[in-house]
Amino acid sequence: MEILISEEAIRARVVELGRAIEDEYRDRQLTIVAVLTGSLVFLADLMRQIRIPHRVGLYLASSYAGAVTEPGPELRIDRRFQPDVAGRDVLLLDDILDTGRTLGTLATGLREQGAASVRVAVLLRKLGRQVVPIEPDYVGFEIPDAFVVGYGLDFDDDYRHLPYIAVLDGRGQ
Repeated sequence: MEILISEEAIRARVVELGRAIEDEYRDRQLTIVAVLTGSLVFLADLMRQIRIPHRVGLYLASSYAGAVTEPGPELRIDRRFQPDVAGRDVLLLDDILDTGRTLGTLATGLREQGAASVRVAVLLRKLGRQVVPIEPDYVGFEIPDAFVVGYGLDFDDDYRHLPYIAVLDGRGQ
């Protein structure tokens, strides 16, 4: 594996994102809705940097299954842990913007549920893969079209524990 983004760079960027989000949502009803499981580490670190009151909800969404590096044709979404977003300003949080299918679907659903506003924050924006036109409001890092792991992102449910982002080679190493 080749380290693409260091632990120190991630830490510094999460602090910057936290300040920007905090400034924008001051005096507003913020709800962060994160996409599990990949964004779990990002969510935990970011919410500690946002020093204004906010709620947290979760979606479990997946288009990857098992030891694959390409999204599958079916997007599965579990909304059991999503809070009521009607009338609230929602920040939809995900680990990576790849094709945009997941974020596009979830953002539309949040608007349909009456969210006052929906903005999108992603730790990573993968260049050259997007097929759904969605523009994130907050981006941690832009990365090349490579399969990455670490800081919550996985391959076959492994590597989430790494404190950095690394490019996974074709053998899963």
